[in-house]
Amino acid sequence: MDGLELLPWMLQTDWREDRRPLVIVDLGAWPEAQVLEPLPPVPVLAVGPAGHAQAARADVLVEEAISLGVLRSKIKQRPGASAVLVQLLRAIEGLPAEQALKLESFAYGMLQAGAEHKDWLAGRTQLHQQPPGALRLSRQDGTLSLMLDRAWARNAIDADMRDALFEAFSLAVIDPDITRVKLRTSGRCFSVGADLAEFGTVGDPVRAHEIRSLTLPAYPMAKRAKIYDVHVQGGCVGSGLELAAFAGRLTASEDAWFQLPETGMGILPGFGGCVSVPQRIGRQRAAALMLSGKWIGARTALGWGLVDAIVNEPAIDEGGADLGGG
Repeated sequence: MDGLELLPWMLQTDWREDRRPLVIVDLGAWPEAQVLEPLPPVPVLAVGPAGHAQAARADVLVEEAISLGVLRSKIKQRPGASAVLVQLLRAIEGLPAEQALKLESFAYGMLQAGAEHKDWLAGRTQLHQQPPGALRLSRQDGTLSLMLDRAWARNAIDADMRDALFEAFSLAVIDPDITRVKLRTSGRCFSVGADLAEFGTVGDPVRAHEIRSLTLPAYPMAKRAKIYDVHVQGGCVGSGLELAAFAGRLTASEDAWFQLPETGMGILPGFGGCVSVPQRIGRQRAAALMLSGKWIGARTALGWGLVDAIVNEPAIDEGGADLGGG
């Protein structure tokens, strides 16, 4: 098993020469008094007892829901994105949201310009832009109700919808009379994330960072996260999950499933997910989701604390097929 020689290797290896994409630590054989440091600049996967004194130092504590084999395979496919992701998650743990979001954007922009993301862009199936959707708003007393309405595109979030969310969330920041923001989406799928047809349209990562700094909905949402009430049905993928995870209350239908596939695209969650998801489930489980790209169902999400309750709300407009977890 790769990495069981970690103790001498970590202390002696010259990382300018070693190109291993990951390290596996057997906690059953690791002395509890020996601090797991310095951490190498690649994912550290720990197997063994969660109660081990050094278990929390690893990037992932391997659990049944996401196997070691899946993690190893996915990391080896995208080693650069995987390494940047875990280094980012280590660095931003405990930081205020605004600072952490800036660092997330820096890391995302760097990976946008990298070879792994360019390879993914070159190899993907050509996509055609779907008709635009809308963010529908209504207000009753202190409740601002929002609905993402693009069921025909499985509520993929395009630039216009992103900007509309930013404006609505900014309103909730400046208006103290808004005490609840209720976010729902139309159709049987909450959101498949960012509109993939728009990926690669901003070639300059510096310009892309500037756009995120000015329009990322996570910035205003994080300022009053406790007032958000979000319900998820069907697929909740990528940016959709990153956004939903900020909510003070997040519920899910029994059929909901959750996935963060970005490292497989040579990037990392760049819609705030490196901040929001660890806040809900901790750095290690967040890293496991992000590194593996694997989906989890509503019951696992509830057990992990990713959602607060399972509530079977009826879908708003039955149009728009779900993808099905996969």
